[in-house]
Amino acid sequence: MKASSLDYHIAYPSARSPVMGRNMVSTSQPLAAQAGLAMLHKGGNAVDAALATAMTLTVVEPTGCGLGSDAFAIVWDGKRLHGLNGSGRSPAAWTPERFAGRTVMPERGWEAVTTPGVVSAWMALHERFGTLPLEVIAAPAIGYARAGFSVTPIIATLWGRAATLLGDQPGFAEAFLPDGRAPRAGELFRSEAHASTLERIVASKGEAFYRGEIAEKIAAFAKQGGGALSLDDLGQHKADWVDLLSQDFTGGAVHELPPNGQGIATLIGLGLLQAYGIGKAPVDDVETVHAAIEATKIALADIYHFVADRQAMGIDPAALLDAGYLADRVRLIDPRRAGDPGHGQPRPGGTVYLSAADANGMMVSFIQSNYMGFGSGIVVPGTGISLQNRGAGFVLTPGHANQVGPRKRPFHTIIPGFATNADGSPLMSFGVMGGPIQAQGHLQMALRIMAYGQNPQAAADAPRWRVLAGRKIAVESSMNADLITALKSLGHEVVVEATDSSFAFGGAQIIVRDGESGHYIAGSDPRKDGQAVTF
Repeated sequence: MKASSLDYHIAYPSARSPVMGRNMVSTSQPLAAQAGLAMLHKGGNAVDAALATAMTLTVVEPTGCGLGSDAFAIVWDGKRLHGLNGSGRSPAAWTPERFAGRTVMPERGWEAVTTPGVVSAWMALHERFGTLPLEVIAAPAIGYARAGFSVTPIIATLWGRAATLLGDQPGFAEAFLPDGRAPRAGELFRSEAHASTLERIVASKGEAFYRGEIAEKIAAFAKQGGGALSLDDLGQHKADWVDLLSQDFTGGAVHELPPNGQGIATLIGLGLLQAYGIGKAPVDDVETVHAAIEATKIALADIYHFVADRQAMGIDPAALLDAGYLADRVRLIDPRRAGDPGHGQPRPGGTVYLSAADANGMMVSFIQSNYMGFGSGIVVPGTGISLQNRGAGFVLTPGHANQVGPRKRPFHTIIPGFATNADGSPLMSFGVMGGPIQAQGHLQMALRIMAYGQNPQAAADAPRWRVLAGRKIAVESSMNADLITALKSLGHEVVVEATDSSFAFGGAQIIVRDGESGHYIAGSDPRKDGQAVTF
């Protein structure tokens, strides 16, 4: 894609301009973006920048991630794409019988905690692609944790909500509620425990976290609280390099990690839109929006039925992208009426996101998350480690591919995205943090940029919609009133929601590569505190 071919018209309320340069980081918190950019100034590559950004985000945006998170990444190394699944597995003791009598998986406390994978993802990325020493990469994060940082407004709002919800969880108040309350916007927050833990992780190249003194502290605290997470669960964990799934779309291709994540929903939706013949009407016309919503419903129906730990799925995920299967499923899109589709039957067979790119052509799409804000609410004393609640991603339905079980990866919401041009060259690294909106957000970003040529900032700014259930959808209050009326006339049950600091409509970060000059064009979501930075 040529930078000059993009539409730079300021069409939406934020009035932000896209950022352009040869070295780039885009994420949801300014200090983290600057930490990544500092690595590029030091001669590091995009992976070094992504790691510095990711580590700093665990400090400055604890409302979305922490040292107890999971992570996923897609890396363009200058020649080809690499996928990394850094999500953790359930404890060995998590049999279905352990949760007997429940109707849903717990969302808080030890019974929601799976093995944290983020540290393993950092180490795997650094081992394969990193060029700067880990001590240099981690220095900004350690510095902000030890010396303190000013809490930004949106993060302060989310922190305040978490204080009410999680204040009684083990270790939470000690770590995150100084003086008995959440820090307010502009107040300084420090965590010596977080700084010390990062130093031990770096010195041991992650070994201390999974098989050393940090692992022992995590396992001991779990045992004390009746949790199942053991030293063996931590020691057996590893991140996995995986092949990506891809879907051709409007002359290029979109790439996502395979299950256990929901990225395949984006690919199904885009495949359906390709088969449908999207692009005839304007991007914000009811014809386009209706088709995109209907394609998303079909995709979500499929993934909620089939997607789980790859080893537990009864089908090959690629079967959901088969051209014949999509040709059958696209018939469910009625241009005149909102539908309520069920899943098909192919043949057997709380989050932070960042994007980084360097002048040599390396690009990184990276995401890490505790899931619901601070996650389980449990914080291991003296470590600053807030533990995720990814166990809530399992179901308790007997026989379901995603039924809870021992040493199993749960269905995951967090997904990094990547797109390439028709010749296989890199087009963009992108993501939309925010739980269930993520696959839907990826589809909306790909549609706007790849099919309609919007610049990445405009694509991030544009009002979003979100499929809820049945024919019910949520739309942002900034959406054109005539479009909302038109959607209702097609049978969509529309809920209009104000854009706030929650994850309801997500937070996009996008870097597009100019195919002529090799420089980059970035957008950063106005729904977050972040920014795109460059030199």
